[in-house]
Amino acid sequence: MSGKRIGILGGSFDPPQMGHLILAEYSRESLNMDHILFVPVADHPIKKGEIRLPVKHRLAMLALAIEDNPHFSVSRVDIDRNGPHYSADTVKILRAQNPQAELFFVMGGDNLRSLPTWERAQELYACCRLAVMKRADEDIAADMHGEMLPGLAKQVDIVDVPMLSVWLSSTFVVSRLRAGLSVRYLVPEKVLDYIAANNLYR
Repeated sequence: MSGKRIGILGGSFDPPQMGHLILAEYSRESLNMDHILFVPVADHPIKKGEIRLPVKHRLAMLALAIEDNPHFSVSRVDIDRNGPHYSADTVKILRAQNPQAELFFVMGGDNLRSLPTWERAQELYACCRLAVMKRADEDIAADMHGEMLPGLAKQVDIVDVPMLSVWLSSTFVVSRLRAGLSVRYLVPEKVLDYIAANNLYR
C-alpha cells in the first residue's frame, strides 16, 4: 500500500459491531483514506483479562463483518507477535511495512480523553496522525492535552459526526446476548449468524 493514506483501527473486536464499522467508514471518507486496516489484538494492555473469546472466533467474525467493503482488510500484526501489544509498537511495525504511506490511528473520543494514560503515547502520535471520531455530545478537542502531550494537537484530526449520538460497545452487545435479548442491527447479520451457530457469549 505504498503511497496511500491508511487508517489503523485496533481493538479486541469481541464481537465486532456496527460502531466499529461506522467509525472506520466515516473516518475513511472524512479524511480521504484509501484503506482501513482492522487490527485485532491477541491481548489488550488496558482491558487485561476482559477479552472473552479466543482470537480464532474474533478473526472469523471480523472477516465476516468487513467482507463486503473493498476498503477494509484485517491485519494480523498483533496476533502474530508476542505481547504485550502497545499501540506505539503496532504502528511502528505497520510504518515499516508501509514506508511511503500516510498512517492514521483511528479512535473514538473516549480514547483521546484517556490518551495521557497510554503507554508511550508520544511515540504513537510521533509516527502517525490520530483520526478521532467525535460524537454529538462529546467535549473533546485536538489541544485538550497540550501540557501533558506536547505537539499532540498538530497530529489530531477530529472527525465530527453530529448524527452519531449513540456509541455502541461490544460489552453492551454481549450483555444483551447474555440476557437473551436481540442484538439485531447492532452487529452485522453474518456475525449474528456466526455467534448463534457457535453458541457464543451465552
